[in-house]
Amino acid sequence: MNHLDRLEAQSVYILREAFNRIDKLAMLWSLGKDSNVMVWLAKKAFFGHVPFPVMHIDTEKKFPEMYAFRDRYAKEWKLNLIADKCPPVEEVDPTLPPAARSAARKTLGLRMAIERYAFNGIIAGIRRDEEAVRSKERVFSPRGESGQWDFRDQPPEFWDYFNTDLPPGTHLRVHPLLHWTEMDIWRYIARENIPMVDLYFAKNGKRYRSLGDQDITFPIDSTANTIEEIIIELEQTRAPERAGRAMDRETEDAFERLRAAGYM
Repeated sequence: MNHLDRLEAQSVYILREAFNRIDKLAMLWSLGKDSNVMVWLAKKAFFGHVPFPVMHIDTEKKFPEMYAFRDRYAKEWKLNLIADKCPPVEEVDPTLPPAARSAARKTLGLRMAIERYAFNGIIAGIRRDEEAVRSKERVFSPRGESGQWDFRDQPPEFWDYFNTDLPPGTHLRVHPLLHWTEMDIWRYIARENIPMVDLYFAKNGKRYRSLGDQDITFPIDSTANTIEEIIIELEQTRAPERAGRAMDRETEDAFERLRAAGYM
């Protein structure tokens, strides 16, 4: 097995463990590269069928290309899609910086969806290399009843033993891509020929390296308009992946506050 084979096998194992151990489970689908890989892995894990709902927590501020992608591939991949809208920004903590406050709408939207559909576990496509706070995550990560995450008190996970024997009221987040890197994701996309939103590919000297809401996500300078060119570009850059996210330029603790409150 090569490196991608091992990552794939580990993620498939995690997805099967989650499905076997958690009685009401859903997968977040942000329409970005990581969550598209995650859906692809779920199809592999369950022989072409995703046996749980996929949820798009919709801010109504995504790019038109992202909505077109969602509508097309929800049908082509035969997904059980839940597309719930987020509450207005006025319901979000006013002490957060503007971009973080906008992003926090997804936290409230997710919390409402979890309560509405009574999900006990949510599969999310985060990676440790994306952001410093995410490096503290576990594969099976317990949350409080309102989605709070105590990043200072995470359970150990030795030898791929994932603890799901938790007190009543505990909610689980499952992260099958936690050990992947951005480069792993793009190399796997290339190997598997996974469809992607075309905003990732350069047009007129610009492309998006990370996708979010239109008003808080910005393109980078790039001429990479194929997956192979993106991989070459990543091999040569030191710029962080989320350099185009306005939220990551705000106060140092904004992202940590969001994650502790239940942000994806």
